[in-house]
Amino acid sequence: MFAPSQNDVRRFFCDTWRKQREGALLTPLEALAADWIAEHPEYHAELADVDAALAAVFEVEAGRTNPFLHLAMHLSISEQLGIDQPRGIKQAFDLLAARLGSAHQAQHEVMECLGEMMWTSQRSGLPPDGERYIDCVRRRATRG
Repeated sequence: MFAPSQNDVRRFFCDTWRKQREGALLTPLEALAADWIAEHPEYHAELADVDAALAAVFEVEAGRTNPFLHLAMHLSISEQLGIDQPRGIKQAFDLLAARLGSAHQAQHEVMECLGEMMWTSQRSGLPPDGERYIDCVRRRATRG
């Protein structure tokens, strides 16, 4: 299993952003990441300086969003949707995106569910609960 370090993830996004700006050839994963980077121009300055990115600390208490975590979650969700894993996530996402009228906004809603699932798993020491995750997305898709 591939388990990149925090610095690996930060380098990946910074390198992808650099390659995108230079017009260099991107791998399929980099192309997907570049699409999400384009959707988040507020992160471009942070992605442009790899040394600063590696040294940056994003504390919740300081109110700073971690652009690398945010983009990594977009990638994770995109990959989940592409293979419908956990099974049913694509249908739940499609319902949510239709209700919101925005796939990007739907991804942000799904991030909340994904983050909750991972936090619960880490706190309990149990594996992530895919069914609970999908139920969370479905609830968001059907609330009025």
